[in-house]
Amino acid sequence: MIFRQLFDSVSSTYTYLLASRHGGEALIIDPVLERVDRYLKLIEELDLKLVKAVDTHLHADHITGLGALRDHTKCITVMGEQSGVDVVSMRVADGDRLSIEGLSLGVIYTPGHTDDSYCFTLADRVFTGDTLLIRGTGRTDFQNGSSRAQYESIFNRLLKLPDETLVYPAHDYKGDNVSTIAEERAHNPRLQVKSVEEYEVLMAGLKLANPKMMDVAVPANMRQGLHQEEVARRGWAVDAATATTLLGRADTIMIDLREGAERERHGCIPGALHAAYPHLAENIGPGGMLHELAQATGKRLLFFCAFGERSAMAVQAAQDAGLTGAVHIEGGMGAWKKAGGPLA
Repeated sequence: MIFRQLFDSVSSTYTYLLASRHGGEALIIDPVLERVDRYLKLIEELDLKLVKAVDTHLHADHITGLGALRDHTKCITVMGEQSGVDVVSMRVADGDRLSIEGLSLGVIYTPGHTDDSYCFTLADRVFTGDTLLIRGTGRTDFQNGSSRAQYESIFNRLLKLPDETLVYPAHDYKGDNVSTIAEERAHNPRLQVKSVEEYEVLMAGLKLANPKMMDVAVPANMRQGLHQEEVARRGWAVDAATATTLLGRADTIMIDLREGAERERHGCIPGALHAAYPHLAENIGPGGMLHELAQATGKRLLFFCAFGERSAMAVQAAQDAGLTGAVHIEGGMGAWKKAGGPLA
């Protein structure tokens, strides 16, 4: 496994790059906008392909690199399902698995610092975002934070992990870069409380100033979605209501770009062909399944995903590959359900 811990000194943010070596698929956690060029250079040097970019929560102290990385690499952007961000490619929930080739991370919903905070486990380590810091915990006094919820997330979720589990937080302000669950239980001053009530009193007494970037970062981070309007202006989109009339049409093949876990949780459009987005390039290139299918049948490819972001990128790629009849469902499955489209 390839593992890199990267640091932004301005916001004291740790970013994590993970990969399996086999095919070079990579995942990045909590990227910072100003460091995107460094990430891209490292990914190139290590001969990796960025597949997913993940934020543990809506950040208030820096602008995320999710959108920029998506625009440069066509990767999937990922946040928790509680997030108020306008559009991300994929939303995860407690108990899900977040996977790339050779690696699969456990997904734990850990509200408290914010109401959309998540942690991610991988074998011997946990990426704790701002929920659990090294000898500290994330503040709980804005963005729908809750000291009570954070106590439950830490004491009843994270501290239940094996003692030797390595703790990799999203921030550190003292120069520490890793801890363990056992260390934090024993030495973290904010965890030396006897009850949730005592923890609430402790957190209420911190009286911290707002992050310097908060007024800029939060509004910017709320708008990460790919602008699907440009794809629509080019005539490469259909709205969900129109898409429901195309179901079963002999001249149209519906292509589901979501991953298996998303299909199982949220349902499928009956009769749609499953071709997950990470395999798009090989599927639409010469000799690829979708390329050959479109060429052989003359049928139009109608892509869709969860919210329209992956399918918008897929349409652009398909058009570039010469599949000029390709379109997508604007707003994805979210819009399909609102339009009353049938589900299998």
